[in-house]
Amino acid sequence: MPTPTDPDGPLRVLITGASSGIGRATAVELAGRGSRLVLLARGRESLEETAAEVLAAGAEAALVRPADVTDATAVQAAVDDAVAEFGGLDVVVHSAQVMAYGRIEDVPREVYEQVVDVSLHGTANVARAVLAVFRRQRAGHLVVVNSLLGNIATPLLGSYVTAKWGQLGLIRVLQQETRDEPGISVSAVQPGGVDTPIYYQAGTWAGSTGRPPLPVFSPQRVARTVLSTVDKPRRIVQAGLLNPVITAGFRLLPGVFDLLVEPLLRRLAISGDEVPATEGNVFESRPAGNATEGRWRSI
Repeated sequence: MPTPTDPDGPLRVLITGASSGIGRATAVELAGRGSRLVLLARGRESLEETAAEVLAAGAEAALVRPADVTDATAVQAAVDDAVAEFGGLDVVVHSAQVMAYGRIEDVPREVYEQVVDVSLHGTANVARAVLAVFRRQRAGHLVVVNSLLGNIATPLLGSYVTAKWGQLGLIRVLQQETRDEPGISVSAVQPGGVDTPIYYQAGTWAGSTGRPPLPVFSPQRVARTVLSTVDKPRRIVQAGLLNPVITAGFRLLPGVFDLLVEPLLRRLAISGDEVPATEGNVFESRPAGNATEGRWRSI
């Protein structure tokens, strides 16, 4: 059976959030290694575009499986299909996420809960399905794309902060609960600002869409960090130059951090484009907005 440490066999990989952003970039990077891929996201149209892209980039196979990660039955079916088609799974990259801007009191309850559900219940659904496979194989690696906002708090992104703090706690629990199987790894990758469509695909009740704060990484750069984590499993990996500095400021100087965070956020992470309140893609895929890159310059 091919494994992440076996250079002779193509990796068998399932990627959630594969229709856009980091998930799509990761699929293309893995395709360059000749991997066999299962592409999962809510919308078939964008997944078919990703499939064509990865096959052109060298993927040995690409299965398209439209599914919402909050639907446990659909996630299980996609994992079952992968095992039936490829004989197992070596790596799962979980990057599906939605976002909403606005104060807690302004974001509708159902929007807030959906953002949190995608991160918390979606991650748990993926973990339940894939860890059962990994335990049968006695090997496998789950990589979850978390966020710098899993370490800090900011205004106007309360649902996303809650989602990512909770997701990181769940990841740590999964790491503890898989210690009995040395062949299984669970990792978190924490990006800072990334040039993806999530900021303008997000719901907003802040009067504007968002933008990635500086320094902005390309999704390909984050994807390469994901692959480096596949090659050398680690618990938590940063994908942002200033992540350690910002996290240290939040923990060590909370009063100063809280004084500065909102004006800096409004200046550096809000577009100022004056849009009406919108649910964005929180509840359903918006294929026209899906892409690997967003609209910002990146490094």
